Amino acid sequence: MGTRGHEVDVVVVGGGQAGLAAGYFLRRAGRRTGLDFAILDGGAEPGGSWPRYWDSLRLFSPAGHSMLPGWWMPEEEGREYPSARHTAWYLSEYERRYDLPVRRPVRVEGVERAGDRLRVRTDRGNWRARYVISATGTWSAPHLPDLPGRGVFAGRQLHTVDYRSPEEFAGQRVAVVGGGNSAAQILAELSPVAETLWATRRPPRLLPDDVDGRALFSIATRSQQAAERGESAQGVGDLGDIVAVPSVRRARDRGALKAEPMFDRLTPTGVAWADGTTWDCDAVLWCTGFRPALHHLEPLGRLGPDGRVAVEGTRAVAEPRLHLLGYGDWTGAASATIIGAGRTAKGAVAEIVRELAER
Repeated sequence: MGTRGHEVDVVVVGGGQAGLAAGYFLRRAGRRTGLDFAILDGGAEPGGSWPRYWDSLRLFSPAGHSMLPGWWMPEEEGREYPSARHTAWYLSEYERRYDLPVRRPVRVEGVERAGDRLRVRTDRGNWRARYVISATGTWSAPHLPDLPGRGVFAGRQLHTVDYRSPEEFAGQRVAVVGGGNSAAQILAELSPVAETLWATRRPPRLLPDDVDGRALFSIATRSQQAAERGESAQGVGDLGDIVAVPSVRRARDRGALKAEPMFDRLTPTGVAWADGTTWDCDAVLWCTGFRPALHHLEPLGRLGPDGRVAVEGTRAVAEPRLHLLGYGDWTGAASATIIGAGRTAKGAVAEIVRELAER
């Protein structure tokens, strides 16, 4: 199965945590079977999306519970919960440690059928592969709600992907929109330096202080196992939505996490509710989530209304030579987490290796 130009057994699209986890298992399989593969990453540097996260972001789990297969994440000095910068370093070192064949920057423009292969079109030439693993994540596909008045507001509008630190908002009035972890963490550090309003569609729910990523992963695992047996079990959503990391707990304790109902529209000077209440502000920060970054898969068939691809496990229903990793629970329980990426990657690669052997 030696590489012939741009023809390999498997192309992995995306060099973040899910793509690297797949690379680990593909590398192990290659030593046994001769399987060859390439990881095509659109980023200019290693680390997936982690180098682009805001400065104060912390993982929900300690380093000892935030690992890709084969190598525990080293602890970050002085921090129980690793920073985004430390996580980016870990992914970069992981890539080097296992000598993974990552090519970057390579922008994948489309994946299409080409006889008994899949053709991967990129801005640096085409690749042919027996299988494709899509692991592009969601960070490059931010979601903005279609709210009236977004085009008339004269202040700044930013998404989570645009936020770096609170200093640029010092002394301003900022509306933070969204009821998840990003909104809570950003609000926690904005509120001491800016006048903030937190707008959510439903009352935000903080998880108990003793519940972090370790417990969430265990709950998600048990819930998935119960579902596979046809049973019901407590899911993560039953406990709450927001992990009470130290910065969020401090903000809660000083009363900074009081949420208001979602406003109905934007005005030239701020936001407004249906009852006529208004709040003027300098900026609106949309912490409103992401969609799976799957435009490169459109040549294989129409994406669903939510931007997803129908899957059985990690395999695409409409194209069995395609697997999807790391996009959320629909591609495997906790698959969008660092520790969860390894489990789903292991299963997907095992299926691919088995089918290649049968051929």
